[in-house]
Amino acid sequence: MNIRLQQVVPIPLRDKLSLRHSDIWNSDMLFTRGDRVKIKAPSGTGKTTLVHILFKMRHDYSGELYYDQSPLRNIKTDALSNYRQQKISIIFQDMRLFTNLTGRENIELKRVMYKPVYDEKMIDTMAERLGISHILNQSAATCSYGEQQRIAIIRSVMQPFEWLIMDEPFSHLDENNIAKAAALIDEECKKREAGFILTGLDEDTNFEYSRQLVL
Repeated sequence: MNIRLQQVVPIPLRDKLSLRHSDIWNSDMLFTRGDRVKIKAPSGTGKTTLVHILFKMRHDYSGELYYDQSPLRNIKTDALSNYRQQKISIIFQDMRLFTNLTGRENIELKRVMYKPVYDEKMIDTMAERLGISHILNQSAATCSYGEQQRIAIIRSVMQPFEWLIMDEPFSHLDENNIAKAAALIDEECKKREAGFILTGLDEDTNFEYSRQLVL
């Protein structure tokens, strides 16, 4: 699956964007499967807006965005559900966990809803790697932001995907935990020959990026 942006500009940001250069907005951009893309930008320049547009959660933009050859605006509910179940996984900046469920239940819900990639034992294996085994049976509401972020990361790789879209996925983690989480994501993307698009505030060396762009 390829993702193509053609002169996409968020309408609420149009006036601000006319004052600065962007590699993404108002440009023609093609992301091909396997690309590892870092998109760097300060707060308030549209990182989360871009993520929501890519996932068809926002429609207030000019230009066109394509999944393969299909304009995203024209993709109907059933087809969009298939993309989200089989081809695109996402880590939201605000995690979007169900706070009344435990960490394990949040992960398991994603695992069983879609075609399972792993059996349930893999939850414990990944949780141990990321240092959150001890909170899996707590409600997500009682977990720290860093713990919630690691739950969200594990949840994202429990489904099939060709693209992993990540909105500041390590913002609540220290360097040691970032290294562990990045290694897990790197392995899962390589297993599936998948690409990713990651937004962040600063430059980093968490991955070997194929492209680093300025929003």
